[in-house]
Amino acid sequence: MSRFGRDYIQTGKYLRQILPSLGVRFIAINDNIDTLKENCTGLDVSLKTIINDAYSQDISKKIRSVLEQKRKEGLYVAAFTPYGYQKSEENKNQLIVDEQTAPIIKDIFKMKLDGMSAARIADTLNEKGILSPVMYKKQNGYAYAKGGYITENNAKWSATTILRILKNEIYTGTMVQGKKTTYNYKLKNIIKKPKSEWIYVENTHEAIISKQEFDFVQNTLFLDTRTAPHKESVYLFSGLLICGDCGNRMTRKTVTCGKKKYLYYYCPTGKKACTSTHMIKEDELIACVLESVKKHISSIISLDKLLSNVENTRINQKIVQKYGKEIAQKEQKAEELKRFQSSLYENYIKGILPKQDYRMLKEEYTSKLKIVEKEISALNEKLEKELWHDRKEWIEHFKKFSNIMELDRNAVVQLIQSVKIFEKKQIEITFRYQSEYEETTKMLHSQKGVI
Repeated sequence: MSRFGRDYIQTGKYLRQILPSLGVRFIAINDNIDTLKENCTGLDVSLKTIINDAYSQDISKKIRSVLEQKRKEGLYVAAFTPYGYQKSEENKNQLIVDEQTAPIIKDIFKMKLDGMSAARIADTLNEKGILSPVMYKKQNGYAYAKGGYITENNAKWSATTILRILKNEIYTGTMVQGKKTTYNYKLKNIIKKPKSEWIYVENTHEAIISKQEFDFVQNTLFLDTRTAPHKESVYLFSGLLICGDCGNRMTRKTVTCGKKKYLYYYCPTGKKACTSTHMIKEDELIACVLESVKKHISSIISLDKLLSNVENTRINQKIVQKYGKEIAQKEQKAEELKRFQSSLYENYIKGILPKQDYRMLKEEYTSKLKIVEKEISALNEKLEKELWHDRKEWIEHFKKFSNIMELDRNAVVQLIQSVKIFEKKQIEITFRYQSEYEETTKMLHSQKGVI
């Protein structure tokens, strides 16, 4: 009978109503049930269906628990591998790079940084005759999800597929799982979990895209990426140019005078929200931004030379001192709570403390201990981020552009966070890693004899 159904309500309905009304005889030999003999209406049958249902629920809980633990350990538990990876032959829960498709993933991210829209990237891949993820898996005999457009015999690349790849953090070596779930073991409706409940485990497999490059791409996805007319990529400053007064995005406009064309940016809100009309020629803006970028990179290179003269241990010691005292206090508090928990149990065993009071105080101390341990963990994470070896990553990022001679979309997106235009053509540029730059400069000023 358990093979027939595990939902005790539906099983009982079929045995007592639906099957008899259709003239269908149900026989379960091991359970000694035969609807012709009318022995399926008793209490024992009802109990068996309830037990079968409870067993199914218990199995579901155990499977969910096992899968949840595997996700927390960074093991890949999904049925289908993401494009760019394969499952290891030795360990099916481990991802390895697919050497055939990994270069395509890199090209997709590069094209996005170069200013191409998702639709244009998809068209480019289709024009080159590169197989879409589903077609690649079909031709190579790999497992793939079925349903929707992918059942077509010649599924092409689409903007949706490109965006899904660009937003997938798994390409940075970080395992992200647990995005979806179901209500319970009886309902198969899939529900999306909030991002705060997703399970992240870093460095579980080889990365195809650097974390830095991935973050830059995520920033570009929020920018204005309308493709320029008759071009494959967006304008140089699309989404980055902001009016200094009202904060709105500035618009690019072409004005033809005679046989000459003049390109400039202006604030579309005009005097409705701004004190004056903000306008600047494109060539003047490019020249000014390029010069500012060169000076900023030059400043960072000089900063790097100063940093090489400072002993790493000296700076690391200051950072450790900054957090060390607070961490020590938290750890001392955690030890006290553990001692209290231990004494509670001793008092309970000796009969000094009633069982009800013991449970209440134990829960209270356990809750407080978890909070303190989280605080210690957060402080240690801050300490790690501020240690010296992490501080130079952003410097190396700018040094890669030390020989820059002209601006392109890739350089603008990776180096600049925003460009504000004020009246009288005043420009304010906010660079990437601005806070890191300011903190490092401040730290160097605090070092005696360095500056």
